[in-house]
Amino acid sequence: MDVTLDSIRDIRLYQSRIGYRFSVDSLLLYDFVNLKRVNRSADLGAGTGIVGILLAKKYPDASIILFELQDSLIRLAEENVVQNCLEDRVKVIRCDLRTLPALSLAPQDYDLVVSNPPFRRLKSGLLNVEDEKAIARHEVKLRLHELVDAASYLLREKGRFCIIYNPYRLSELIDVLKKRNLEPKRLRFVHSNMSSEAKMILLEAIKRGNRGIKVEKPLYIYKEDGSYTDELKGIYKSP
Repeated sequence: MDVTLDSIRDIRLYQSRIGYRFSVDSLLLYDFVNLKRVNRSADLGAGTGIVGILLAKKYPDASIILFELQDSLIRLAEENVVQNCLEDRVKVIRCDLRTLPALSLAPQDYDLVVSNPPFRRLKSGLLNVEDEKAIARHEVKLRLHELVDAASYLLREKGRFCIIYNPYRLSELIDVLKKRNLEPKRLRFVHSNMSSEAKMILLEAIKRGNRGIKVEKPLYIYKEDGSYTDELKGIYKSP
């Protein structure tokens, strides 16, 4: 595999030169997590492991499982765990999330579940359904309700699920969450700049939480001159 070794914040990551590569979405999801303490966490569809590895640095007492389906990404995630000296706390598991209970993991045992899932609906005839990028970005192997089923299965009472998703599907996402006892509690819209409509949403839901949702101030990626906003620079900056 032709790979690059890249640095972001305080970690280093191997990733494919031409296959799936992380984007700003992963950094935004990581930054959105605001728990004071995490004991057990899971990343559903972890890719090369960027979000889970960043969270392991953020919460030095946490044990984290990276769930991934694609073998090429699993190999990179395993190398990235070693590269960042996290073998004692971060584990990579090959898993089709639709069959998660078959792994015999302890259900309702996680404080935090995160996901940067495929959020584009599959349009027949337009994609190579075995392509690494297609599987990561389109609902080829995993549908929204299946992802949320997995999150609900893992989370303890009052545990939190953080997801970055497409605003066009916000109402669908909220409906699916509520049907699985995950109450949306915190929402933030992400815009390219102050003149654009939202391109992403960040949402936190609490398992069997009380009703009521807080809408946070918008997050802007670029200034009008095309440079990163100060907030984005802060997210990218090493601690």
